[in-house]
Amino acid sequence: MPLTQSAPYSEEFRVQFSSTRRGARLARLLAVEQLRSWGLPFDAAAQVVAELATNAVQHGRTPGRDFRVRLLRPAPGVLRIEVSDSQGNRLPATGRRPVGPYEETGRGLALVEALAERWGVTSGPPPCKTVWAELSFSEAEGGAEVSWTP
Repeated sequence: MPLTQSAPYSEEFRVQFSSTRRGARLARLLAVEQLRSWGLPFDAAAQVVAELATNAVQHGRTPGRDFRVRLLRPAPGVLRIEVSDSQGNRLPATGRRPVGPYEETGRGLALVEALAERWGVTSGPPPCKTVWAELSFSEAEGGAEVSWTP
């Protein structure tokens, strides 16, 4: 089910972080704790948060401006991850570029694409942008066991 900006979200977690490597690490750690509190698996989601937060710090950083992480459960079986930064003029490339075997960077969005059902970028409010990813999961009866679906 495609989500729109006006969709009613059932559960939400939102935190603002400093645009530093420490902020990106803290974003991942707090996201994992929130997913645990919701009873969701967190490995794939933690990787997506880590990649998007790192990109916000490396490519979307403006001195003195923070980035924001938002986790949403808009519907049963769906987790939406949003990371917003203040560089709306620097949009991520949506196509894959070749990455050499010895390059240390350039694989983050390929990982996001592999782990998420879909991902994209939303512009605004100026000067910001939000990079988002949606992951699907299946909930066992009673909600005790949850697993991500590819």
